[in-house]
Order: sequence, then structure tokens, then C-alpha cells
Amino acid sequence: MNETGSELQKHAMDTWQVVKNRAGLITLSFILIFSAAAVLTYIMPRKYRGHVEMTIERITQDLNVFDRNRGDGLAFTQEYMKTQFETITKPTTLYPVIEKLQLAKRWELPSRQAALAKLRGNLETQSMLRSDFVSIDYYDQDPQLAANIANEIARSYMAQRNSIESEKKQKALTVLQQQISDQEELRHQAQVRVHEARRKAGIVGDWVVGGGSSLNPGGEVRSEKDSMVISREQLLMMADQDVLKLQAEYEQIAGLSIEDLIARASSLKLENMALSSKTAKYEELQVQLEGLKNAGMGRRHPNVQSLTSQIDTLKSQVAAEAAAHVQGLKSNLDAAKHKQESLKNYNEDAKEELQNMQTLYTEYKTAKDEVTYLEELLVTMRSSYHREKAGIELLKSPATIYADAEPEGKPAKPNVPLHLALGGVLGIMFGFGLAFFLEYMDTTVKNLDDVERYLGVPVLAVVPKDVGVLHRSSGFNPDAEAYRILRTNIEFNRRAPDANCLTVVSGGAGEGKSTTMVNLAYVCAQGGYNVLLIDADLRRPSMHTHFDVSHTTGLTNYLTTDIRLEDVVIRTQIENLFFLPSGLLPADSAGLLNSQRMVDLIADVKSRFDLVLIDSPPILGVSDASVLANEADMTMIVVQHRKLPRHMLMRVKQAVDNAGGKVIGVVLNNVDLRSDAQYAYYTSYYTYYSPTNAPTGGQGGNSRRRKKVKTETHATALASTRPMSRPDGDDVF
Repeated sequence: MNETGSELQKHAMDTWQVVKNRAGLITLSFILIFSAAAVLTYIMPRKYRGHVEMTIERITQDLNVFDRNRGDGLAFTQEYMKTQFETITKPTTLYPVIEKLQLAKRWELPSRQAALAKLRGNLETQSMLRSDFVSIDYYDQDPQLAANIANEIARSYMAQRNSIESEKKQKALTVLQQQISDQEELRHQAQVRVHEARRKAGIVGDWVVGGGSSLNPGGEVRSEKDSMVISREQLLMMADQDVLKLQAEYEQIAGLSIEDLIARASSLKLENMALSSKTAKYEELQVQLEGLKNAGMGRRHPNVQSLTSQIDTLKSQVAAEAAAHVQGLKSNLDAAKHKQESLKNYNEDAKEELQNMQTLYTEYKTAKDEVTYLEELLVTMRSSYHREKAGIELLKSPATIYADAEPEGKPAKPNVPLHLALGGVLGIMFGFGLAFFLEYMDTTVKNLDDVERYLGVPVLAVVPKDVGVLHRSSGFNPDAEAYRILRTNIEFNRRAPDANCLTVVSGGAGEGKSTTMVNLAYVCAQGGYNVLLIDADLRRPSMHTHFDVSHTTGLTNYLTTDIRLEDVVIRTQIENLFFLPSGLLPADSAGLLNSQRMVDLIADVKSRFDLVLIDSPPILGVSDASVLANEADMTMIVVQHRKLPRHMLMRVKQAVDNAGGKVIGVVLNNVDLRSDAQYAYYTSYYTYYSPTNAPTGGQGGNSRRRKKVKTETHATALASTRPMSRPDGDDVF
């Protein structure tokens, strides 16, 4: 969440920064567009408004015969209102207005089409939100004519809509009358089919021959034969049940032995009373016999023999009775099956006859229902016809006018406050859009991220705008702190302790390269470094102007003659700072800088001084800077803020790399702190070193001076040379 808030804050700050940077452009756009809007508003013709307010009535839908519940159904949707707006502005509505008021002649136009175009151009229609009210506004330089045209448009719309509604209903009535005639013919044909079906089915009136119910539409035709079929079906079901019952009883008894029959007689529920009583008597005698045996009587006992004889006799009788009962069951079963088969055959014949009769009844019922339906439909159609015919004679007004247009005393157009407000808003919007568009199209270096993203090297220092030459200012100067930061970062980015030769390059002229070198040499000398500043820009040397010396004798003299180094090096008024001017400009500066004597010179001064700074021409214009980048230990690129395109900056870095140089970093120069507040952290020393907090010493608080411990060299002798002078003699070294 914090990261999101930080990102939003960053984007907001970037947007505000763009607005601040392009404030002049935004203001100019606002002034120009606002002024243009004011001028156009002033020269526009003054037009008066004719205003009519009316309601569009909700007209019923087209003719509907079969919807009985529609009443005065309404067709009033957004699409309907939109259609009415379009109708008001259509030629069918406006041409009658043009003809009645003779607008083509009044406006001196060649044709009705031209008058129509002018009329529609000054006409506006508008509907009230969630309301039936519609306003018609017409604008003209003549207030009376504007009112007359608005009123006539409203009346023309009402007349045109009345005509359309009447025509639509008249056509619908014609179609409906034809449909009524067609339905009457269909009803006559259906009645003929009813009479034919009645004759075939033997129906008199609405009754079936032999009795029956009345034939209502959609009802079911029934007769006595239907009841007969139903009775036969019930008898057949009863016969089936009897067969099943007798079949089960016969199979159950026929398969039993006499002993099983006697044992299960009570559970069989036999309908033969004689057989049931004998089996009961048989069981009773068996119980008595078991009682005598349990009493200890033997088989030869008279009582036991008597009971045994009775049991045998009774058993024979039960067997004879059971055989007779089974035979009776078989006879009954055969009779039931015969009855069942007879009922089946008779019932099938009756069903076939009934189906034939039912088909005739159905044909009659269908024809009768069709007649009834057609009669009801004809009643509905005739009712709709007479109702719509009466509606044409009492046609409802399509609109109601609540406010007629009257001449107004004050022009309605142009709306001066609105036009000026729109001009101001458009001016601001155009200014902002143009500002952000130019910012998007601007490919120059805008911030530190651009440098580090495209070059892959650090930003060594950020130098504010309008920083002059430091050694020319008096007293405390906070601008020197930027170069002290630069000095510290150079020290930290050196590859080795003996890498003390630095050349400074830029992509083009006017980047502030020479000023950066002079001020860097100044703060390094203040910090205790023995510094030699070499002006190797043999195309357009300018560094000598900062020290008010001549450049007629210098580097080129040393490289082309046998003159001593001590004769061309100047000791400046600044302690520890020495300067080697460019000398006279040669014809082949690149070849001169690429000579062995130049290589020997750099090696010599590196051993004599703590720091050697070499100025060079722009690297993209000439090859001199590439030669110096190869010969020096380090190369520093100076980039002016918002001047050099990013792709050119990348070419500068590539040129140094191709020459074999080592880029240690970039100085972002001439940064406008007022328009680029993001650099406030890099230049906070302006606030920190306020006049009350300014350091008292000339070293800017840098109490730790770094000096190399050297052997006896001419560098120590340079300290005794006289300042800013180079007379002939031995007093230079």
C-alpha cells in the first residue's frame, strides 16, 4: 500500500513538474484561444429565439382486433420520442412552413432546398427529462420572424401527424373490412360441413338419436352404445376374475391326496358343505382314536376296532365327495372360460362399431366448433371495425401547445458568458495537452534516471543553472559545493591512485564543458591538489578567457617545437592551480594531439601534478576528443540539462568507448532548480549553507586535504613561479 502511494505521489509530482516547466506555453495557449473565442463571439450575428412548449400526446397503437384488454394501449417509448424529434425536423414538416411564410422569397434564396437547409440549421428540438414536454426553438435575427416560424413548425407537425394517423387508420379499416368478408365465407363453408356431418351421424338438432347429451363446442359426444361397451367390458373383467378364481381352486384341490385334503380342509375354505362336514367328522374320530390309544387300549379292543371301522368308512365317503367336488370345479371352470371367450368376441365387434360412430360424431363436433369460433371472431372484427371508424371521426389531437412563441427583446445567441467560459476551458485543455505532448516528444535528457538508464554510468554531479566562474566571485559562494561533490565522486571512481589525468568531453558546443573544468580545477586547487589545466580545444579555445591571459603560446608550441614545458605553463592567481593555454591553432589538430610528444607530455605532467584536467572540443563534431579520451586515464561527459537528445548522448558514450576511453560518469549541467524541483535533494546545500551557516574558511569545510607524497619534481618548483606572468627569463620554473 505504501509503495502504491509512493508511486501515485511520484506520478503526481512528475505531472506537476511538467505543468511548471510548460507554464508559459499553457498560459499563451489560454490567452490565444480565449482571445479568439472573445473575437468570434463579438463578430457573431445576434439572433433572437422563438420558443414553443408543447406535449406530444400518447397515441394508441395500430389497429388490434384480437387484444380485448388493450383499452387505450400506449406506444410511448424513448424510441418513439426520438422518432417524433426527427419528424419535427423532416422536410414533410418544414416544407409547409416554408410555403406558408414564403421563406425562400424572404431570405432571397434560389430554391426550397436552400431555405430548408437554413431553416434546419437554426432549428433546435429538445425534450424534458422524464416528461412529455417538448420544446421547439428557432433562432433568427428578426425576433418576430423567429416567433412566427416556431409557431408554424408546431402547427405543421400537428397537421402532418394528424394526416398520417388518419391515413393509417383508414388503410387498417379497409383491410379489416376485407378480412370480415373472408371470414363470412369461411363460416358459410363450415356450416355446410356441419349439416353433412349431422346427416351421416344421425343427429337431429344437437341431440344424438336414441338420447345423449347436448353438443357444446369442445365437448365429447356419447351415446347408449358407449354405455353398452362399458357394461360389456365390466362383465368381461368379472368373467376373467371367475376363471382365475376357479382355475386356482381346481389346481389346488386336484393335486391333493385324501389325507392332505382332510388335513387342510379347514384352511381351504371349501364351499362344499357336505365335504366340509365329513372332513370335520373324520378329524373328530381321529382325535377320539388317539385318546383311546393314549388310554392304553390296544388295536384289538372293541372300542378301538369300532372307531377304526368308522374312520375307514368316513374316509371312503370323503374321497368320493372330493372326487365329485373336483369334477364340479372342472365343469364350472370350462363354463367360465366359454363365457369369457364369448364376451371377448362380442365386445370386439361392439368396439369396432362404436369407433365408426365416434368418428362421425367427432367430424360433426369439429365442424360445429369451427362454426362457433368463426361466429365469435366475426363479432369481434365487426366491433373493432365500428370502433375504429368512430375513432377516425373523433381523432385525438397529437400534441397540445402550452406556450406559443412570442418576440423576445434580448438576443439568445451568442451566449457570451458560455462562449468565453468554453474558450477559457478549451484554452487550458489545449495548453495542457500541448504541454504534455511536447513533453512526450521531448527526447532530451531530463533527469538522472535518463542518464543512468541509457548510459549505464553514474551522475557525478548536478550543477545548477547560471553558475559562473567561481574564482571571479567574492566571498562565500554555495555554487562551489556542486563542484566539491564532483571532486569527491571523481576521487571515488578512479580506477587506480595514479589515474590522475582526466579529459572532459561533450556532445556539442555550449554544454558548459569549459566552465565546468575551470570550476572543478578551482575547487581541487582549494582542496590542496596541485592541478594543471590544459586547454586542448584546438578548434575554438576559450579557457584562456577565464584567466585573462593570451593563448598565442601554449600547447601547440610545445608539441611542434623544442620549447620547454616551463616556458608554456602559467601559474594562475589561484594557489596550486596551473594553466597550459592552447597556443596558435594548427591545421591538423587531431594529428598533433595524436603525436608521441603529446603522449610524453601527458606522462610528464601526470608525474608532476596531483591532477591533470584536459579540455577538448565536442566529440561528435571532430576527432580530437576521441584522441584525448584514448590518451587520458579517465573521461567525464558534460551534458546540459534538457538540450542533448538521448540518442545523441548514447553516441557520445559510444564514441568514447570506441576510442578506448574510460567514462567515469556524467555531469548534469545547467539544471533549472525552479522548474525541476526533483533535484532539490542534490542541491540542498543552498539551504544548508545559508548566510548564517556559511563556513568561514576558504576550503568550504574540507579540512582534510589530500596530497600525494612525491619525490623532488618540478611540481614543487612551480609553487615559486610568479602569478599570471610569463616573461622571458628563468623565473617560470
